Amino acid sequence: MTLIRFLAALCVSALIATPLAAQDRRVPSSPAELRLSYAPIVHRVQPAVVNVYAAKVVQNHNPFLDDPIFRRFFGIPGGPQEQMQRSLGSGVMVDPSGLVVTNVHVIEGADQVKVSLSDKREFEAEIVLKDSRSDLAVLRLKDSHEKFPTLDFANSDELMVGDVVLAIGNPFGVGQTVTHGIVSALARTQVGITDYQFFIQTDAAINPGNSGGALVDMSGHLVGINTAIYSRSGGSQGIGFAIPSNMVRVVVASAKNGGKAVKRPWLGARLQAVTPDIADSLGLKTPSGALVASIVPNSPAARAGLKSSDLITAIDGQPVEDPNAFDYRFATRPLGGTAQIDVVRAGRPVKLTVALETAPDSDRNEITLSGRSPFSGATIANISPAVADELHLDAATEGVVVTSIAEDSAAANVGFQKGDIIMAVNNRKIARTSDLDKAAREQARLWRITLVRGGQQINVTLGG
Repeated sequence: MTLIRFLAALCVSALIATPLAAQDRRVPSSPAELRLSYAPIVHRVQPAVVNVYAAKVVQNHNPFLDDPIFRRFFGIPGGPQEQMQRSLGSGVMVDPSGLVVTNVHVIEGADQVKVSLSDKREFEAEIVLKDSRSDLAVLRLKDSHEKFPTLDFANSDELMVGDVVLAIGNPFGVGQTVTHGIVSALARTQVGITDYQFFIQTDAAINPGNSGGALVDMSGHLVGINTAIYSRSGGSQGIGFAIPSNMVRVVVASAKNGGKAVKRPWLGARLQAVTPDIADSLGLKTPSGALVASIVPNSPAARAGLKSSDLITAIDGQPVEDPNAFDYRFATRPLGGTAQIDVVRAGRPVKLTVALETAPDSDRNEITLSGRSPFSGATIANISPAVADELHLDAATEGVVVTSIAEDSAAANVGFQKGDIIMAVNNRKIARTSDLDKAAREQARLWRITLVRGGQQINVTLGG
């Protein structure tokens, strides 16, 4: 009896020591299990995955058409010729009323968007919301009077490396296709696709046309939106990236609430990565965490007591490996509440409570410049805390920042980029958007421009 009790106690202790998530996962134990099929999951999920077709009119300018003799000889009318440019991708139905989530790069600049369902029906769609920071867009089907099948969101933070996933989309425009694989890695932060560098990596085959499609788990829940691949050939090489469903959920919620932009929490602190040298100086075993470089006065970070040189190691109990990981986890927190941040300060652990509120944006004054100047086609804004947060600028920066550039505009042709800070024009200091608007309206034979790009000051002289 003593031996039996000992063995029973040993089994109980083993169960307690084994993580619950690991108990739910096991390898196939028989040949019969290897013959199991994903068909029931696909049958349930497939109707909610759609094909997205986008089209826009572009001006196809041929320099030969500028020659009147050439036009007369070939009988071609003068002027730029219009051409329809088409792109394709995938999407996921996330609301029975006809809301579809896809990638911004699938529908960017589109004049017309169509959505094709799995039963071959097509609907015109309108763009409800575009969030370039996450590369997510929400569409709404037009003239639809029915309830559509949808996918439920999974908690992407519960994913584990090795979990089996299915990717569903429209690769190469061949039609809806299902591939399977595993989660190869989590929290990929060095991909360089969007502002929020935090991706699920999978070896499920993802190809051009899969963008915006679904990555689902074995419960048939949406764990991510497929958005990019690493490839040297243009096709799948077993490394694909998906935006986690917890980020998708935030964007969809903003669209459902009628927002034209996604509102996210603002910390009010500039963070930097921990290098091996910094880790040595701080006495850390590994170069992990997000180091606080500066604090914006009267920001949530300042009011919470966060200080420069604090090392952020976790948020709400979830580990923070680098600034990108913190940005993602903080951005997916719901507004109006609080978040608990774990920091290491002078070698001691400290817990801080940060309010989840949006950045002030009352002084943005965003305008698009026109007229005969190098700035024509550039959209500019004052550097408010919200703008600084969106473009990853130091909140103390002065000047006017470029927030977007129109295609084929004068600003695009001379090389201006999103994030450029215009400091001076023709030796005149630019402090407000009104200053640059006034300077751009003046006639000048030369434009002497001082700007800051990537932290470096650049002096440019352009002909008028």
